[in-house]
Amino acid sequence: MPSLFIDAERMRDLNSGLGQVCLHLSQELVRQRPADWTLTFLVPQGQTGVFGSDVQYIEASAMRKLWVPGSYDVWHCLHQDSTYLPSPIRQRNSKLMLTIYDLNFLERTDYSVAKKARKLARLQRKIDRATLITAGSAYTASVVRSHLNVPANVPLDVIYTGLAVDPAKAPVETPPAVASLADTPYLLFVGVIHPKKNVHTLLPLLEAFPDYKLVLAGPDKHPYAQHIREQADKLGVADRLFMPGAVDESTKLWLYAHCDAFLFPSLSEGFGLPVAEAMTFGKPVFSSTLTSLPEVGGKVAYYFENFEPESMAKTVHDGLHHFGQDLLRESAVKKQAALFTWPAVAADYWKRYQRLAQ
Repeated sequence: MPSLFIDAERMRDLNSGLGQVCLHLSQELVRQRPADWTLTFLVPQGQTGVFGSDVQYIEASAMRKLWVPGSYDVWHCLHQDSTYLPSPIRQRNSKLMLTIYDLNFLERTDYSVAKKARKLARLQRKIDRATLITAGSAYTASVVRSHLNVPANVPLDVIYTGLAVDPAKAPVETPPAVASLADTPYLLFVGVIHPKKNVHTLLPLLEAFPDYKLVLAGPDKHPYAQHIREQADKLGVADRLFMPGAVDESTKLWLYAHCDAFLFPSLSEGFGLPVAEAMTFGKPVFSSTLTSLPEVGGKVAYYFENFEPESMAKTVHDGLHHFGQDLLRESAVKKQAALFTWPAVAADYWKRYQRLAQ
C-alpha cells in the first residue's frame, strides 16, 4: 500500500497564501485519494483531525524537525522553506517532491548578497535531495534554473495554484468593516501592503479618476503603509484612499464583487492569486507585466506598460472603456480564471505521486 507524507504545517497561518495553499490542496488531495494509498499530514499543534478520520496526522514541533516517525514512499514539501524533511537514514528510501513557489527574496533590496547566497545554498541542498520538483509558475521555473542547479534527471514541472473563492458566497449586505464603500465606486487592490506590491503607483489614479475611491485591502503593518498614507496626503487624495487592513474572507468576497476594477501593479510574484480571484468575479484586471503575472492574466487582463502616472491612467481609462464595450469580455475573464482550480491541481499532483511510487 503506497504511502504519502504531506507537510501542511503552514496552516498555522491561514491568513497567508501558503496557509491557504496547504489547507485547500490538502482537502482536495484527500477527496481524490486512491483507495490503496495511506496519507499522513504534518499539521500545526491542535489540528489533528482537520482533514477527517481516514488519514493519519503528526503534529509539528521542534522535535519533528529532527525526526518524523514512519516510513513513506513519497514525501511532499508543499513549499521551498519547509524545515521538515525525510531523514537521510531512517527515511532514505522516501522520494522527495519539493514545490517552489517563488524566489522573490532575490529581488529584496533589504537582503545582503551574502544573505541571498545563504538562502540559495539552503534551497540547493533540498534540490539535491529531491526526486521531482514543481514550480508555481513557468516564470518561477525559469528563475530556479537560472540561479540553482537542477540535475538533468530531476523533472521540474509547472503546477499552478488553485482558487478557493466562490462569487456565490459574497454577502449581499455591506460588511461593517467596509460600510463607507456602500454605493461608492472604487478601484481595488488586495494583498499585503509592502514595497514589492508597488501600490504607491496607484495613488495618482485618484487624480485622474475623481469619482472613484481606491481601496487597498490587506495587512498594513509594514512602514510602507504609512508611506502610502503620507503620499496620499501630499497629493490631496487622502479622503478617497481607504485602507481597511487585513479583511476576513466574507469582506474580501464583497470587495471583489462590488469593485469597478482590480489593480495589481506588483513587482514580484510567484503566482498572483488575487489577480485570478478578481477574474473569478469577471472584473477588469489591470496588472504589471512582471514575473508570473502574464501567465495568470493571460490575454484577458490589461497590462501597465510602465508605472508613469499618465501611462497608467490611460491604461485604466482605455481598459475600462474597452471592457464596457466588449460584451464577451466578462465571460472571457471568468474562463481564464477557471483554468486555476484545486481539483485540477490535486489531480496533477496525484499523477506525480503515483509515478514516484512505482
